[in-house]
Parts: sequence; structure tokens; C-alpha cells
Amino acid sequence: MHDDVDVGTRLLEMLASGASAGDLASLDVDPHARDLAIRISGAFDVQRRREQQLAALVDTAGELASMSDPSVVLDAIVRRARGLMGTDVAYLTLFDHERGDTFMRATAGSVSAQFQVVRLAFGAGLGGLVAQSHKPYWTADYFADARFRHTHSIDGAVGDEGLVAICGTPLLVKDEFVGVLFASNRTPRSFTHDEVALLGSLAALAAVTIVQVRAVEESSRTLAALSNATDRVSHYAAGIERAAAAHDRFAEIVLEGGGVDDLTESLTQLLGGWALLLDLDGAPRSVAGEAPPTGEALRDLMTQVDGGVDGGRLSRLGDAWAIGIAAAGEPLGTLVIGEVSSMDDSDERTVERAAVVTALVLLGERNRAETRQQQRTDLVSGLVSGHADLGLLLPAARSLGLDLREPVCLLAVIGTEAATARSLVLAVSAALGGVGLVGEVEGHVVALVPGVEPGSAATDLAQRLSRNQIVTVGAAGPVNEAEGTLGTDLAATHTEAVRTAEALVALGRRGDGAAAADLGFAGLIVGTQPEVTAYVHSVLGPLHDYDTSRGTDLVGTLEAYFLAGASPRHAATRLHVHTNTVAQRLERITRLVGDGWQSPERALELQLALRLRHLASATAR
Repeated sequence: MHDDVDVGTRLLEMLASGASAGDLASLDVDPHARDLAIRISGAFDVQRRREQQLAALVDTAGELASMSDPSVVLDAIVRRARGLMGTDVAYLTLFDHERGDTFMRATAGSVSAQFQVVRLAFGAGLGGLVAQSHKPYWTADYFADARFRHTHSIDGAVGDEGLVAICGTPLLVKDEFVGVLFASNRTPRSFTHDEVALLGSLAALAAVTIVQVRAVEESSRTLAALSNATDRVSHYAAGIERAAAAHDRFAEIVLEGGGVDDLTESLTQLLGGWALLLDLDGAPRSVAGEAPPTGEALRDLMTQVDGGVDGGRLSRLGDAWAIGIAAAGEPLGTLVIGEVSSMDDSDERTVERAAVVTALVLLGERNRAETRQQQRTDLVSGLVSGHADLGLLLPAARSLGLDLREPVCLLAVIGTEAATARSLVLAVSAALGGVGLVGEVEGHVVALVPGVEPGSAATDLAQRLSRNQIVTVGAAGPVNEAEGTLGTDLAATHTEAVRTAEALVALGRRGDGAAAADLGFAGLIVGTQPEVTAYVHSVLGPLHDYDTSRGTDLVGTLEAYFLAGASPRHAATRLHVHTNTVAQRLERITRLVGDGWQSPERALELQLALRLRHLASATAR
């Protein structure tokens, strides 16, 4: 045991020092502990990579915020895209309104003069398909990919540059198509969904920046042309000033690591009124400003938002404005602004930029939360597997707030077919208020929570979750480290909890929570270690205790009554007593076990307990 602790401590120290998977793989230790350490190291690597990507996006937002020259902005975008994606080349095409195609505008890492002047018609090549569909496309081998319409001019330019793997995503602001941002390699490469989403996030930020820089230029030209119209100049100047203030403020929030509350508060300071961020379920996530809607007004607003708000497009909802929050085409929520006296083009751009920055912040928060949850899932899965190295897992569990030296119950949660495992994990974690560990194991959700009453814990969790969805909770335990067989106990407890949840569903008790002991005789079937004696006592205990203290035979009378087909007269014959005596004993039985014991369900419980009593006595002999 001492050696196991030393191995676990050694692995934890290596993980804490940032050891690589290669360093861990070279260790001559228990394979299960080493594999789990490698998985944890991989999870840390994923988290660090995501944080680095988010930091890079934040740096990009800050860099773009300081630029006003369009050519400098475009060069910065492709340079950042190449660095973020780790590709050989990055380039950007812009939409030509007059010719109806796209043309190469900025490149990073390109060496081909032919490639740097190529034009792409809508629908031609990968970039033309992105421009036509307004959706991202990527390929590991462009020339071998038959999804794209290959043309001599495009294939010639791509071949001259030596590109093989290409990923392209559209630059969109509202319904306005700006261009396409690409990242490409000169060797085959499969782009992951995370990489496509990362390029999409950069494209969203780049598109708004390009349009806003253009808007500033257009506003400047307009101001020069209207120098003699003082009122109109003042109006546009105020708009530019607000846009510049918004630009600086949002960049400052991102660079300082601010959250969504800072963004909504800044919007109200810039535009007045109130700002409200709703999550995907329509519930308020952040509220700022004076007199935001509450009660019935808030419910009406949530209904209007649920009716449909376009992502990236500002829409009018009565006296309010709303814009969908999305990243790489995935909806994340809705931003609503109200009680604003006016909303000109500059204000609309401010809200649109706020939506993009909010998407980046939400995406970063979600990525960090998912990384943390994956660590918990790996830990829960390892604990209930029955063969993991507890010397490594138990300290990790304690660091996350669950001390298995104290009694712990295991809850298995089964949702409806419509509920995803990810959403159910989040719902269970929220319902438990952060107490215990929650993870996904073999397609269902498992929670390890402190306590000694599994049945009560299961019932309470099912009731809390029933406010939003129907879940069934099976429970087992408690177990703890003191017995010395924690790994085996947790595996058996997990099996029993899952069986109990499945039994509840089979018994028509979907949406309920219970432990095996709470299911009566059905619990004897699902339990991994049926407690026959405890079950018999729970049913016949009052009668047995009465017989022991008074010297009577109420248990024998009850058995004779059932054997006689529920006939007091025939039971009296079996017992060699008068019928009135049997009647008096049956009345006493009713007082001890309660009314309704002769109903089919209660009678079945009593007869089963009587039969198990005989079997247990025969086994003991």
C-alpha cells in the first residue's frame, strides 16, 4: 500500500510540474495509474491549448481595436489567422459588389505571385462555395476532393502556391457578406471542429472590424462633404464618438478578462436604457441598467425572443431591440436592449460589436467549464470502474471537494431520450449546488455525494430536477475508504444504483428517486447484495416484536390465515382454536401493521416475507 501511495504521489507531482504524456508513458508503474495520468495530462493540455487560443483571440481584439487603416487591419487578420491555426499560409478574399465575385486582398506566408492575384467566382473552388453558401468548408486534400467545382485558373493558382489542405469560413455581418478567411497547409491535414470554430470566431471579429473601419471611413467622408451642414455634422460626429468609445470599452473589457456583466453594464452606459442577456433557455444571464423588465413583462419578452431572433442581425421587438449571440454558427443566447431613445447606424454597430465580443466571452467560459467537467467525468469513471489506482484518484477527489474517507452515496440519473448527457450533467451539477462529483459513465449520469441515506438523496434530487425535466434517480451506498475495499464497493454500488433506476422506470415510476431498499420486494431483485433478513423484519417486525414480548403467535396466525385462503374459520381449524380467537388476533394484526394489509399489494408483501422467513430459517439450520 505504501508503494502505491508513493507511485500516486510521484504521478501527481509530475502532473503538477507539467510532465508530458511521453514522460508519463516512459514510467515503469502500474499501467492503470499511468494511463489515467496520461489522460489527465491530455485534459490539461486541451485546457491550456483552449486558454492559449482564447488569449490569442483577446490579443487579436486588442490589436484590431487600435487600427484604423483598412490595409493594416487586413494584414493583421491574416497574420493572426496563420499564427492561431498553425498553418503554412493564411489569406483573405473580399467581395467585389460590381463584378459579383471575390478577389485576393491579403496573404500571410504566400510565395506565389499567381496565387496573390487570383479571383474566385461564386461556387467555384472551395472559396467560391463558401462565398455562395455563407457556410464554412474544409478539406484535407483539395485536389482529391470532388465536392468543389475545380477550374483551371483556381487550381493553377492553388497548385502554384503548393497548397493541399484548406479551411475557409465566411466573413458575415448581419446579412452582409464581406469575404472569406482561409487557413491552409502545403501538406495534407485534417482540420478539427475546434479549429474550424476558432477560425470562425476570428472571422466574426474580423468581419465586424472590417465593416466598422469602413463605416468610420465612410463617416469621415460624409462629415467632410457635409461640413456646411452643422446639425448633420454634429449628429455624425456624436455617432463616431460613441462608436469609438464602444470600440475602446469593449476592447478594454476583453483585455482585462471581464465577463458578460461588464459588457451589459457598458452597453447601458453607452446607449442608456437597460440591457439583458438571455441564455439558450430564455432565462436571464446578465441584467444591467435602470428598470429592466420583470414579472409578466419579462415573460412576454422571453416569448418574443423564443419566436426567433437572427444571429448577428439586430431585430426590433416592440420597444426593444434584440440580436442573437452565436459563434461559428452555434447559438449561445440573445442580447436585448430597451428604453433607448434612438438607435442610429452607429448604435447598431455598437450593439453588433457587443454581440461578437459577448460570443467570444461566452465561448471562453464554456470551453473552460467543459474542460473542468471532463476532468470530473474522468475521475468519476475511474472511481466506479473497480480497477483504477485509488492512490491517485482519492487525493484528486479531495481536491475537488469530495472526501471518500467519509460516507458517500452514489446516484445514477436516467433522463428522457430528448435529454443529452451533457445537458443532464449540467442540470444535476446545478441541482446539487456544486456538492459532490458529477460525471457521465457509460451513457448515463453518475453523482457521488456525501451522506448516509441514499434513498433520501435520490428522492430529493429527482424532485429538484422535476421543475424543468423528468429524470429517474437510483441510489446505492453509502461507502467509504475506511473498509479497505472502496474500489470494489464503488463498482458494486454503481451497478446497484443503475439497476435501481432502471427498475423504477420498469415499475412505471419514471421521474421518481429511490434506493433498492425503498422498492420493497422489487429491491431484492435489483440489489447487488439482497438484505433478506432486513426486508423480512421491515414487513413482519411489528408482529415479531409483539410475539416476543407477549408470548403470542401473531406471525403464525397470519401465516395460517393466508394458507387457509383468507378464511378465519379454516385458519381456526389449522390452529386448533376458536374462530373468535382468530378474529381477535386479526384485529390486533391490523392495529400493528396498519389498515389495508389485506389489499392485493400488501398481502403479497406479507406472504413473500413469510416465505422468505421460512427459507432463511432453513438456511440457518
